[in-house]
Amino acid sequence: MSYCLNPACTNPNNAPRQTICQACGSKLVLRDRYRSTRILGRGGFATTFLAEDEGLPGKPTCVIKQLRPVVTAPHILEMSRELFQREAETLGKIGNHPQLPRLLDYFDLDQEFFLVQEYVKGATLQQEVRRSGPFDESMVYNVLEEVLPLLEHLHGREVIHRDIKPANIIRREIDDKLVLIDFGAVKDQVNQTAIANPDEHSTLTSFAVGTPGFAPPEQMAMRPVYASDIYSLGVTCIYLLTGKSPKDLSYNPVSGDLSWREHVRVSPDLQDLLGNMLEVSLRDRYRSAREVLQALTKQSPYSAGNSSGIPVSQPPNRSPSGARSYSPTRPRSHSPSARSASRIRQYNNTRSGAQPPLTDSFSKVSGHLSTPRSTYTGLDSSSSLSSKGRGQARLTPNAIQHAYGRGQRDFSGQDLRNLNLRKFQLPSANFHEGKFQNTDLRDAILINANFGRANFSGANLRNANLMQAYMSHADLANADLRGANLSDAYLSHANLRGANLCGADLSGAKLTESQLSFAQTNWLTVYPNGKRGKKGRC
Repeated sequence: MSYCLNPACTNPNNAPRQTICQACGSKLVLRDRYRSTRILGRGGFATTFLAEDEGLPGKPTCVIKQLRPVVTAPHILEMSRELFQREAETLGKIGNHPQLPRLLDYFDLDQEFFLVQEYVKGATLQQEVRRSGPFDESMVYNVLEEVLPLLEHLHGREVIHRDIKPANIIRREIDDKLVLIDFGAVKDQVNQTAIANPDEHSTLTSFAVGTPGFAPPEQMAMRPVYASDIYSLGVTCIYLLTGKSPKDLSYNPVSGDLSWREHVRVSPDLQDLLGNMLEVSLRDRYRSAREVLQALTKQSPYSAGNSSGIPVSQPPNRSPSGARSYSPTRPRSHSPSARSASRIRQYNNTRSGAQPPLTDSFSKVSGHLSTPRSTYTGLDSSSSLSSKGRGQARLTPNAIQHAYGRGQRDFSGQDLRNLNLRKFQLPSANFHEGKFQNTDLRDAILINANFGRANFSGANLRNANLMQAYMSHADLANADLRGANLSDAYLSHANLRGANLCGADLSGAKLTESQLSFAQTNWLTVYPNGKRGKKGRC
């Protein structure tokens, strides 16, 4: 079907290959290239359409965004044009980030403005809550860990989104990654005065933009700063936990704080984190996404993680209908309080030095942990017990592979020494504090895995793919990392003494020159700045 973009058209639906609208006579193919097929949504300033790009082979799907203000007053039209042009400029400015929509085209026709963007297929977080109910605590941690790095990317380019909310975060269907959309409210000039002096008033914009309830006071007063996006993300988390919009919650009449604590049952750590994100005063609120990520690194209650250092679990699985189902990694309990209590117990066990228990699904794969070792299925009877002291038998390669295939992602604290895990594919798994001494991980796919404080002393990681792996405080002494892909890996405080990094790709990795000075490198080593290394000791 071809859909007419003329807002005054009385019958916009047309035949698929039609070029002229049969109802109003408008062209149906913009710039002889973009054919709208259906409407996706309407906002206060623009309408979005699903479209086909007939100028490319295969006619790939894209999104057309058309400036269409509800009010036609001259000052509103001028404001709309400014917002629209700002969105186009910002989309070009933020670059090609894999979790931000790409700007494909930008033009005006007959005093109408159009953006053409990459189409992100999936459901918004708002749609997920409406279909399947509120998120549990681990799922909210997942959202924080994916969205905060996006905000850090934007803020690093002096861009404030100003409209963070569940309806503007899409879980991309193809890979379950969260994508931040709708940059119509962005501000690309930061109020440095408000950052330095949060109590001073200085208006940087001529109009307030944002969604009431999700936007903080300083943004509605036309003084947005980086911390404004942090507040909006905090309100988004409250919506995900409760299913309630800000307008459905009350406010403290004295402080102006959102009254949310009585509506959620989460751990004290998450309460404190959200409380600091939702402070009305800029002096008390987290100032940046990096500050929130640093706070997350001090907490470790959940599964496999990324740059924040907190382990995160798998995103919710999708059924064909789009509803959220629950993976074995995150079994659905009878109530949110029961789920939270279970996770808090696991968190307390981890903090006290006890071995974190495996999930029920993992027990089904590798045998109940209380069963005598001789009765385990898939476990090596000659294996030693875990050094954590809880009587767990060590895992075998088959047990790991089987468990991962069944949806298990949390292997934190496990004793995996001397195992042959060559060519294993374990992306996004959590091996926090795992023991990998002398383990063979050659050619393994370990993208985005959490190896915080893991021990790789003497391990063979040759040609392993460790893109975006979290390896803070990991012990890589004498590990063989020749040819390994460590691009964008987080290696802060990792021990690289004697590690062989000849031919390794460290582009974008987080580590210091001091750390590298203890490792072996050569002219094939790609340094964090993207340049080749000098002749070394390999």
